[in-house]
Amino acid sequence: MNTKQKNAILISLDDSTSEIVQLADTLGYTVLKEFIQHRENPDVNFYIGCGKVDEIKEYFEDAEESFDLVIVNGELKPSQWFALEKKLETKVYDRVRLILAIFEEHAERREALLQVKLAQLQYERPYVRELIHRAKAGEHPGFMAGGEYQVDDYYEMIKRQTKKIGEDLQKIRENRELQRQTRSKSGFYSTSLAGYTNAGKSSLMNLLSGEKVKVEEQLFSTLSTTTRSITAKNKEKKIPILLTDTVGFIENLPACIIDAFHSTLEEIEFADVVILVVDGSEAKEVVEKKLRVSLNELRNIGVGAPIIIALNKIDLIDNESLNTLREHLDQTGIIDDHVFVDISVKENKHIEVLLQTIYDSLPHMVKITFQLPLEEKSHAFISQLYEKTQVIKITYSEVITVEVECNEKIKEKLIATCRAVKGDIL
Repeated sequence: MNTKQKNAILISLDDSTSEIVQLADTLGYTVLKEFIQHRENPDVNFYIGCGKVDEIKEYFEDAEESFDLVIVNGELKPSQWFALEKKLETKVYDRVRLILAIFEEHAERREALLQVKLAQLQYERPYVRELIHRAKAGEHPGFMAGGEYQVDDYYEMIKRQTKKIGEDLQKIRENRELQRQTRSKSGFYSTSLAGYTNAGKSSLMNLLSGEKVKVEEQLFSTLSTTTRSITAKNKEKKIPILLTDTVGFIENLPACIIDAFHSTLEEIEFADVVILVVDGSEAKEVVEKKLRVSLNELRNIGVGAPIIIALNKIDLIDNESLNTLREHLDQTGIIDDHVFVDISVKENKHIEVLLQTIYDSLPHMVKITFQLPLEEKSHAFISQLYEKTQVIKITYSEVITVEVECNEKIKEKLIATCRAVKGDIL
């Protein structure tokens, strides 16, 4: 991450600028000035009115500071982007381009790098078409586009790269599906962490798994999925559960990102249980809004599994504020169909309650009782039961009787193994 201070101005059509300012900060830009023009619909030419554009240009000329970027709190049409860059003679990013730039800096693994590149190419295509149109009309391709650059050749390159990256990601997606099938056949349950970016998902992953996933106080610090076992945290039940941390949500997540990160988001879609992590220390209206955004994203992905809402960071608020927040959320009806648990990852509060809620939400748990001979091969099977099931009761007499609760998907496999060691099913 480049830590050098970079200055930016912000253009917005409303006063809801906190999120875009935080995005800018994540990319290393400090917003020194906001230009807000309240209007229902963007101006067809400049997104904002030409008078406001002139005001910004005058501000640039009179300001003592230099500015590296103009940020638009919305999505620009190619013609609007071209007109703004040409008029202001400064690099212009809309909200989508800003998010993609953050993704580019944070991507580390091959899959994430490919997904970010695919999203960038999909985003750039209409802009390059606009440049081709203007070049053919006799205009230069724009202040930031390199003068007489052969944009038509670049457009063809975009199409070729998009196809190649799509093929590479399809192979990764197929391998991921094989991994899911293998884990499922081995008796593992799949639980995914989801939620608004910077809500504490990676910190919760570290606490439950006992491992160290990168945690940063920045938006989108997690782009690649990370899967860890939380069986060790489950000292009594010993249910094999895999927990996956995924990319954070944000309001109106751009379509090109959802499309490019499809294989990553599938980890949420196919999970047995989804834990939706929310920062409970924010204002109740903000918590409500972020919950609505996250639940909407989960619906769009196609999640049908039980959703547990984990209200994190309760260590930062008092009991009265927590009760007020819960009452507010109850009144909105937003949590009516979901289990709700308030937690503090930092202070390890109510984590056992969350774990029990996860267990209670797991699908297709079945009970089986095995009767095994007192032989060496039976002990190997019992060890397997401890690894892949919850052993409820075990007794030793003339035979060994083991009562377990397990994933329905491995029931037949366990029965077959039991019979292979000369055991019976009661």
